[in-house]
Amino acid sequence: MQPPKCRSCGSPLTRTLVDLGKTPLANSYVPADAGDKPEPSYPLHARVCDSCYLVQVDDVVPPEDIFQDYAYFSSYSDSWVAHAKRYADAATKRLNLTGDSLVAEVASNDGYLLQHFVAQDIPVLGIDPAIDAAETARARGVRTETMFFGKKAAHSLRGEYGAADLIAANNVLAHVPDINDFVAGFAALLADEGAATFEFPHLLNLLTHVQFDTIYHEHFSYLSLCAVEACFARAGLRVFDVEEIPTHGGSLRVWACHTSSDRPDEAGVVALRDKEKAFGMATPAAYEGFPAKVDAIRTGLLAFLADAKKQGKTIAAYGAAAKGNTLLNFCGVKSGDIDFVVDANPAKQGTLLPGSHIPVKQPAAINAAKPDYLLILPWNLKDEITRQTAQIKDWGGQHVVAIPSLTILS
Repeated sequence: MQPPKCRSCGSPLTRTLVDLGKTPLANSYVPADAGDKPEPSYPLHARVCDSCYLVQVDDVVPPEDIFQDYAYFSSYSDSWVAHAKRYADAATKRLNLTGDSLVAEVASNDGYLLQHFVAQDIPVLGIDPAIDAAETARARGVRTETMFFGKKAAHSLRGEYGAADLIAANNVLAHVPDINDFVAGFAALLADEGAATFEFPHLLNLLTHVQFDTIYHEHFSYLSLCAVEACFARAGLRVFDVEEIPTHGGSLRVWACHTSSDRPDEAGVVALRDKEKAFGMATPAAYEGFPAKVDAIRTGLLAFLADAKKQGKTIAAYGAAAKGNTLLNFCGVKSGDIDFVVDANPAKQGTLLPGSHIPVKQPAAINAAKPDYLLILPWNLKDEITRQTAQIKDWGGQHVVAIPSLTILS
C-alpha cells in the first residue's frame, strides 16, 4: 500500500508523529436521545513530511461534513473576543486602515473579530461556510458570504467587493485539506501592498508541551514557520513578520505580503526562524519519542479518575471543547468516569460528547452538583475558567488539568 502524500509539497509521508486510533469527529455532538446509536469514527493518524516538515493527519473526512453544521461559536470565550479587539486596534494603526479600506476575514465565524472593525466604520467582508455562525455575524452588522474559501472563491469575491487591504485568518489555516488552493486564495484577494495575517498554534509548543489533544480530524495540518513559509512561497506570498502570542497554548501570528512587495523582513520573523532552527524543527529528531509522552498523559489521567472514584469523589468537567474530546476518547474515558461537562454554548448544552457520551449541561450545574474536582478540558483557557468558577473552593472543590501532565491547581 502506497503511503499518503504531503498535502503541501506532495512528498510521501512515511514518518508517524502519533497514531491516536479511530475516534468520532471532535465537534460532532450527539443528541441526548441518540446515545445508544453507533457513531461514525475515523482514523486519527498524524504524520510528518520529511521534505517540508508539515505535520498532518490523514485526509479521511470531507470538510463539508465538518464545517457547514459547526457548533463552535467564537464569541462564547470572553478572552478570545478581547484578543480579537486588541488585534483589530493594532492592525488598524499598523496599516493605516480607514473607511476606504476593506478588511476581510476567512473563517469569520460569528463576527467576533470583524465587529471591531465595523465599530470603527471600516468596511468588512466575512467569509465562512458555517451557516448558523454566518447568520449570527450578519445580525451583528458583519457582512458575510457563506462559502468555502480558495482561489476560485477569492477571484469571485475580488470581482464583487474589490481587493482587501487586510485579510485575517485566525485558526483556519490548519483546517483546510487543500492548503495550496487555500493559500492561493489569499494571494488572489489581497491588494498589491496589502497584508494577510494568519494565527495558528505553533507546532513547537505542541511538541514541547505534549499538546496532542489539539490533534483532531478538523485540524488537517499542524504548523511551523518553516513549513508555512515553504507553502506560502508557492503561492507568491512572503512572511515579513511574526508575533508569538499566548492563545491556544502558544500561537504564531504570521504577517504575509505578496512576494513582489518591498516590505522588509521584521525582527520577529528573523528571531522565529532562528528559534525553530535551534529546536531542530526541520530535522527528524524534533518528532521522535512523542507517542511515549502521549501515553504517559493517558496513564496519569486514568489513574487520577480511578483514585478519585475509589475515594468517593465526584468529578465534573468544564468546556465541551474539541481538544477535550480528543483527550477523553484517546484515554477511553466514559460517562461513568466523569459525571457531566458544562459549556457556555447553548448549542452544545443538552447533548452528549462524541465518543464518551458525557452529558453537556449549563455552567449553573456546577453549583447544583458541587463536584469535588472540576477537570478543565480547554487547558488554554484555564486562567479564565478558574476565575469564572472560583466558587468551587467554597465547598472544597479543586480544579484539575491533564496536559502536559495531571495537575491539581492550587
